[in-house]
Amino acid sequence: MRFDVLTLFPGIFEGYLSESLLKDAIERGALEVCLHNMRDWANDKHNTMDDRPFGGGPGMVLKVDRIVPCVEEVQTYAERPGRLVMLTPQGRPLTQRVVEELAQEERILLLCGRYEGFDQRVVEILQPDEISIGDYVLNGGEVAAAVVIDSVMRLIPGVLGDENSAVVDSFSSGNRLLEEDQYTRPREYRGLTVPEILLSGDHGAIERWRSSNRREKTLARRPDLLDGEETKIDEDEKKKKKKKRPKKTEEPEAVAESENVAEAKPSETPEAVDATETNVDV
Repeated sequence: MRFDVLTLFPGIFEGYLSESLLKDAIERGALEVCLHNMRDWANDKHNTMDDRPFGGGPGMVLKVDRIVPCVEEVQTYAERPGRLVMLTPQGRPLTQRVVEELAQEERILLLCGRYEGFDQRVVEILQPDEISIGDYVLNGGEVAAAVVIDSVMRLIPGVLGDENSAVVDSFSSGNRLLEEDQYTRPREYRGLTVPEILLSGDHGAIERWRSSNRREKTLARRPDLLDGEETKIDEDEKKKKKKKRPKKTEEPEAVAESENVAEAKPSETPEAVDATETNVDV
């Protein structure tokens, strides 16, 4: 996968791109990150990229006649124009499902705003996918772009040491709930011990504990995540119980039928009496 980051401050990414898993992934060729300084598309001696807003108000607005040519040219730098993502607090929320969606792309362009944002005509002309990382405001879109890169790259094959990690993490495709509690050595620290079940070696019991722990934690901290998942969890548990349940014999049904017959007899008795009395009168 290729990321193209369009920003006024490319230096912000220097340390980020040279550390940890991202650095290793770039060196192995699992992904590529290209930085583009949007000031290179300024056409005046002062490299002006913004101007005061029409109608007045605080701050400055990024100019449409700078941003649009910049994006359109960068789109030609690869065989595919890629998916254009604008980082903005007005965009749709970045969730794990959106991350999974973005991970299917071969190329993503990340457009980083600054100041009061972009001239609205940038949105109308380029039709970007507007994405927000939360209901708060940052100084610019660079940190948000790093969040997108960091979350998407985890789903790219070959980036993580154990690809199953990206499946069972909180919110992920194999676990839409919060992840269960995790423990490692030492077994005891300051009076706090590791749950015995995790030391038992009983993999079935351990998985049941983890499933229960995930559900309890999610219910306590993020009950909203159970909406839509609660039914699925209940159905899965019912299927498991059904497989373990022994087959029913026919005897209980026969008993039930005989009980029904017995219950019906008293209701018939008055009718029989009435009929007898009628015959006597006749």
